[in-house]
Amino acid sequence: MSGDRRVRVRIAPSPTGYLHVGNVRAALFNWLFARRHGGVFIIRIDDTDRARSDDRYIEDVVSGFRWLGLDWDEGVEVGGPHGTYRQSDRFDRYREVADRLIDMGRAYHDFRSTEEMEELRARARVEKKPPGYYVRRPPGSDPDTARRRLGAGEQAVVRFSNPGRAVGFTDVVRGEVRFEADAIDDFVILRSDGSPTYHLASTVDDIDYGITHVARGEDLLSSTPKHILITEALGGERPVYAHLPLLFGPDGRKLSKRHGDTSLRAYREGGYLPEAVFNYMGLLGWSLDPDNEVFGREEAIAAFDLADVQKSPAVFDPDKLGWMNGVYMRSMATGRFTDLAVASVEEDLGRDLDGDERSRLAGLAPLIQERAKLTTDIGPAARFLFSDITYDDKAWRKVMKADARRALAAARRMLENVGDWNAANIEKALRDMLAAESLNPRKGWQPIRVAITGSNISPPLFESLEALPGEVALARIAAAIARLDLQAGAG
Repeated sequence: MSGDRRVRVRIAPSPTGYLHVGNVRAALFNWLFARRHGGVFIIRIDDTDRARSDDRYIEDVVSGFRWLGLDWDEGVEVGGPHGTYRQSDRFDRYREVADRLIDMGRAYHDFRSTEEMEELRARARVEKKPPGYYVRRPPGSDPDTARRRLGAGEQAVVRFSNPGRAVGFTDVVRGEVRFEADAIDDFVILRSDGSPTYHLASTVDDIDYGITHVARGEDLLSSTPKHILITEALGGERPVYAHLPLLFGPDGRKLSKRHGDTSLRAYREGGYLPEAVFNYMGLLGWSLDPDNEVFGREEAIAAFDLADVQKSPAVFDPDKLGWMNGVYMRSMATGRFTDLAVASVEEDLGRDLDGDERSRLAGLAPLIQERAKLTTDIGPAARFLFSDITYDDKAWRKVMKADARRALAAARRMLENVGDWNAANIEKALRDMLAAESLNPRKGWQPIRVAITGSNISPPLFESLEALPGEVALARIAAAIARLDLQAGAG
């Protein structure tokens, strides 16, 4: 905690692409910290890159955090005492601060060309010094000279002048961190077109918004001494810093698209439950309890502390997220799952279910729930109940082999004599069929499954048959027999 100030934290995504899971993890930890301490969670949009920023990505940020249940107290769309919370609306403020730093002698206009700067960096490399070792205030950079040159039409960036001392701070996650003076160059705070760099805009916002704690990715650690220097020059109060571990893939390499989807949007649309994603993200660098990986948001709020975040990289494993989603699917209340199943099937079919169809689905829903890992599994698993089936070619080739026709024909004869069409009677008939034909369940029942559902992966066979009208089930078995006969004739 920083003194007696109320905790104020922020997440500041750039709307140049879809919301990345790394930003989601950072947002979650900030949100948990704010809620644990009765603080304020802010969403700021860092859209200084106006050429690449797009409002559709802002909508993705807003809808993504709302889907995940991360509410915010100030920020984009919610409002608050600091305007729109979009950096693109604060350029005048950043230029005002840059001018103030110049007047204070803490910043200067730099007219050197890109080629000149590269020569300085190359010299540093040759001498095995930090890249920015020679990027320092040049002669003739006083304000009066700069004004004359600017008035003559020359272009210049504005650089912050390194005071020539080391910068150290206590990081909540990493402990004591120190950057020597030689490792900090005279960094750009204002580009030649008047737009602010990340260093200036982020620091000014943190000061203006009264941010008390900055919890962000470890990849921004080297930016922190620069932000501290700007904060001190402006007389702001230094926030507490916590640099979160990077996200790696299961192969031990930094998370990237080679590991699969890295946007929250992909998981929202891919059949994942928000509570499962919330829970899994909470495990990426932190844990509630070494023996308890499944927890809810209230448990996490009560236990979370930035000081408990680990230093080592966290592994983002889509397979484990899928496993966790399955845990949440199976533990869902039956009524909620049935409602979810109806919505999923209707979306899959592109039409509404009628009352009889809903009843049939409700009867099968608990059995689908036992096997589903994703919400997107539900529609395909139940589709055979409400529309004509299409055979999965791979399943057909795998199952429809030598004994398949005999099993289907025998099953059809047995099922035609079932009186009350229910799972118990269907099971008895099909077990009798196995005995009569000397077939094991795999050879005898898998062809029936493919015949009535189109796939060899479906809810339990007897209950699937029960959920279909008897005449429909028998007609599908007959159609499969006919297809096998056609194939045999063609062969």
